[in-house]
Amino acid sequence: MERYRVKPGEKVDLSKWDPNDKSIFPMGKKVGKEHLHQLNSELEMLQELLFAEGKHKILIVLQAMDTGGKDGTIRHVFEGVNPQGVKVASFKAPTRQELAHDYLWRVHKHTPGKGEIVIFNRSHYEDVLVVRVHDLVPEAVWSKRYEHISAFEKTLADEGTTILKFYLHIDKDEQKERLQARLDEPHKNWKFSLGDLEERKVWDQYTAAFEDALEKTSTESSPWYVIPANRKWYRNLVISSIIIEKLKSLNMSYPEPEDDLSGVVIE
Repeated sequence: MERYRVKPGEKVDLSKWDPNDKSIFPMGKKVGKEHLHQLNSELEMLQELLFAEGKHKILIVLQAMDTGGKDGTIRHVFEGVNPQGVKVASFKAPTRQELAHDYLWRVHKHTPGKGEIVIFNRSHYEDVLVVRVHDLVPEAVWSKRYEHISAFEKTLADEGTTILKFYLHIDKDEQKERLQARLDEPHKNWKFSLGDLEERKVWDQYTAAFEDALEKTSTESSPWYVIPANRKWYRNLVISSIIIEKLKSLNMSYPEPEDDLSGVVIE
């Protein structure tokens, strides 16, 4: 999975990352989905172990262009996990209270506690993405935020949080197909917004903003992964595999019972 990790200091040109790549799992969609069920079971067991041990904290960040598949990733990768130990935080337009604080204030309170996995569906990176593309604040303001974000994530990592950040990489043709499906299929109409078409017009500006964010904030303790996401089944397999590999590396174990259970008889 290292081929998808953005190495610290690496120049990022998203045109050189193939959103159709399926080289790690070339078996195809049908077999890929079957393999995902196996990974779901493995992730379910590891998440239970994480929760039971209560020592580690996991933060997963999902970012993408519109229709990139953030919701689908959450639904399929985390199918079957115990909701008691997994939380999803979605960041919409800030409230008046949030605007009265610094832009990271609302984010910090959603970070995971011990034994938890927290998934950010969009995140603090919106403050160097949409804010930049639509000139919501001057460049002199948003350009400083890469350093703020890296320092924020380093603080979390130093305090015991394992951070995995995934950019779901689709191309413009794939986005067109997904938007068209939302328009054509009645049960998907609720997902369609005319604002999506306006955002599509600034695709190149968003691409440049993502490239800078990936390049400036991928570190050893808080890496970015560029995930080929035109094929949803492949996207899910790669992300599941990376998360499972990281959880296994934590060498977790179930805690010993608080009481001596050797003589317990249940009548």
